[in-house]
Amino acid sequence: MPVVPFIAFEGGEGAGKSTQIKLLSEMLKADGIGHIVTREPGGTPAAEAIRELLLSGADERWNARSEALLFAAARADHVARVIRPTIAAGQWVLCDRFVDSSRAYQSAGEGLDDDAIMQLHAIGSEGLLPDLTILLEISQDAAAERIRARDGDDHDRFQRRDTDFHKQVAEAFHQFAEAEPDRFLVISAEQSPEDVHAEICGYLVKKGLVTS
Repeated sequence: MPVVPFIAFEGGEGAGKSTQIKLLSEMLKADGIGHIVTREPGGTPAAEAIRELLLSGADERWNARSEALLFAAARADHVARVIRPTIAAGQWVLCDRFVDSSRAYQSAGEGLDDDAIMQLHAIGSEGLLPDLTILLEISQDAAAERIRARDGDDHDRFQRRDTDFHKQVAEAFHQFAEAEPDRFLVISAEQSPEDVHAEICGYLVKKGLVTS
């Protein structure tokens, strides 16, 4: 793994990705490690505009192919304008979701071919993959409870999808991790946020990326 890592946080809705990114960012700041926190879709003005198109509106606003193309376009801009320049400048990148979310949501969840998703990624983002993907796994019941507590009835287009969809997404993430164990760190998100953070820090220490 390179000294300047690109770390993506993945998982289903309500897994606690934002919380863990915040905790890791605070730790890196305390250690004097330069980094940015970003997200997908988003991270640039153009990609944020696409994010609004994707997450808002009626459930049937986009079909699976349209979504895949929009996600790929947002990611291409994000990679070119933010992620690659940040890594080149010697800073870490902490990203809330990346291409594995497209693979899980548009491929496993909506039936597109995984190879097609990765072809779009190869064209738009030159096939860039995170050095480490932290997968936070949580049961559907626990995730639903967290989402209700956090958002009430204000759900985006993806959060509104049924239990079967979210189950397929979770299974896809798990399969990706099994297929690429060197890239994925899988952690149960049903622990306390502090315990999840401790597992992440322990892994980074073991890899020699941080000292504490």
